Amino acid sequence: MSERLETLKKARDRMIEDRDAHAKVLAAPFVRETAERARNKFVEMQGLIDALDRAISGESLFPVKN
Repeated sequence: MSERLETLKKARDRMIEDRDAHAKVLAAPFVRETAERARNKFVEMQGLIDALDRAISGESLFPVKN
């Protein structure tokens, strides 16, 4: 596995951990301030995870040769 692909996968794993922390806040009893912030951060993290998934797919299909 290329170093670039490994880095992308590690970044994706880290973002999933961050997203899961926000999901736990959303699953807890409702507190408006924390729920709104957690919701926004969850959506932001999911967008980043989706972008990383696309980058990983692109790297897997068309690896750059040095």
